[in-house]
Amino acid sequence: MKKTLTVLLTVCACLPAAWSQDRIYRCGNEYTNNATQAKERGCKLVEGGNVTVLQSTRPAGASSGGGGSGTSSAASPANAPRVGAADQRARDSDARAILEAELRKAEARQAELAREYNNGAPERTALELRNTQVYQDRIASLKASLARADSDVAGIKRELARLPAAN
Repeated sequence: MKKTLTVLLTVCACLPAAWSQDRIYRCGNEYTNNATQAKERGCKLVEGGNVTVLQSTRPAGASSGGGGSGTSSAASPANAPRVGAADQRARDSDARAILEAELRKAEARQAELAREYNNGAPERTALELRNTQVYQDRIASLKASLARADSDVAGIKRELARLPAAN
């Protein structure tokens, strides 16, 4: 029974190797399984897992060298839905209202944390009077929370600045 089990385990261990794919080489943004071509081009062997490469066609205009066609590379596709100016203004207005509400909440949270932090000397609780380490841990936690709140407020203000001016 042990011998049969050992043979079965050995066979099972060899099966993935039989199913594995050829060696794959990466040449910049291209992949190849041609070892001689890879050696000529100085490609690196890809290790640690299988590689799946899907070939696709190049987008229209990508084959030109970005010459003087006058079109922007960030242009929308021809079949992209168009949004009217009034709809876009409404979307911008909604986004501004949402961000302003988030800013008010973030500033309230920031003020609450600043009040509790009390310039690095928050009021001690009964437990903290007996255990200074708990107090020090709470100070560190409050300081980190206050820094996150400051960062949140700054980020929301940056997002608001990116929006078009309200009409």
